[in-house]
Amino acid sequence: MPYFDAASTAPLHPVARQALLAALEEGWADPARLYREGRRARLLLDAARETAAEALGCRPDELAFTSSGTAAVHTGMAGALAGRRRTGRHLVVSAVEHSCVLHAAEVHRRDGGTVTEVAVDRAGRVDPDGYRAALTDQTALAVLQSANHEVGTVQPVAEVAEACRAAGVPLLVDAAQSVPWGPVDGDWSLLTASAHKWGGPAGVGLLVVRKGVRFAAPGPADERERGRHPGFENVPAIVAAAASLRAVRNEAAAERDRLAALVDRIRAEVAATVPDAEVVGDAVRRLPHLVTFSCLYVDGETLLGELDRAGFAVSSGSSCTSSTLVPSHVLRAMGVLSEGNVRVSLPPGTSGADVDRFLTVLPELVAEVRGRLGVPAAAEPAPAGPPAGRVVDTLGRRCPVPVIELAKVITAVPVGDTVTVLSDDEAARLDIPAWCEMRGQGYEGERAAERGTAYVVRRLS
Repeated sequence: MPYFDAASTAPLHPVARQALLAALEEGWADPARLYREGRRARLLLDAARETAAEALGCRPDELAFTSSGTAAVHTGMAGALAGRRRTGRHLVVSAVEHSCVLHAAEVHRRDGGTVTEVAVDRAGRVDPDGYRAALTDQTALAVLQSANHEVGTVQPVAEVAEACRAAGVPLLVDAAQSVPWGPVDGDWSLLTASAHKWGGPAGVGLLVVRKGVRFAAPGPADERERGRHPGFENVPAIVAAAASLRAVRNEAAAERDRLAALVDRIRAEVAATVPDAEVVGDAVRRLPHLVTFSCLYVDGETLLGELDRAGFAVSSGSSCTSSTLVPSHVLRAMGVLSEGNVRVSLPPGTSGADVDRFLTVLPELVAEVRGRLGVPAAAEPAPAGPPAGRVVDTLGRRCPVPVIELAKVITAVPVGDTVTVLSDDEAARLDIPAWCEMRGQGYEGERAAERGTAYVVRRLS
């Protein structure tokens, strides 16, 4: 079964498996102890730290291992904010950060701090000037991902780091998605990563705090990992993480070009063979292995289920899934279509034949799902004309029904007149404007209704 969800977690790399098994034999003891077994574990831990530090572009004594990438982010943010509390309590993040960053920002806000979210463009990229404008003399920390986890857009880290350095503000970079492909450019201050994103074992996070960065570790003091993360180090998992990071970096150049070509094929074929589909994210400045697209009039949960039955493991940022009733915050910030969203992230070793088969079955499955939902055909004649200002009531019905019902009536409305869609589905706030842009119709805005929200669309053609 082709596994196309490497951005969530990559399959365990063969080198990680080998290193893990070897380290279980040699590195099980407490690396803080002075007897032989402890010294052996300490040697393995120190060697792993040096290997990982070289890959990240930092000093070994700047690197701490944590229990996960999320723990690294939370520890890094809390420690940097606490260390600069005298400066102020202002935090700057982008609107498309990973949810672990936004959750930490919300905790900071509830604790009395302030947070500025920097907007992104339709490709999901921040403007460095937006960060520069958000920085104040009260800013304690800025956070920016190196590349987006949902759409693959690479962020201008070096330019943002330069702006932060000029303002005297440390920049924490969440590099979870980009670390397998190379070091992060720019004069950043803190960096986090997660081993399972590159084929290392789950349960190993990396936190880098540059020398000179004011940092006060949250929680009770602990003598391990320079006091930055408590608890007994999982030496075998850390050894496997470092060994696999070195291995994937050695393979990165060849895999980058090969996977980028496969992603280019997916981007082109989806646009050409799936009607009313929108490929999102930056087409050029992007991760080599990741592509995301959204399909109008599609129930995302059903589509993912059909792809799973066809043998493809993919993920989704769509609101139309069982895990959430609101659109992905990333897609919402970008202002792009969220319904029927599919994220394909190819692990190293993905074959062209698997991608070809995916591109063969996808259009058929999308058409099948649309057929079940009663989506009108593009050439379907319009019914008798309704009165101007027609109201379409979709209250209580979820994505993609509001857009489907809008599509059913829009051709019966005289050009220049409006249709008002009533909906209490949060996804409609994003999907109706996106539908208007894709179909060349005019979005007039929204207003509060007695129940839900009224979205007004003007027929332009």
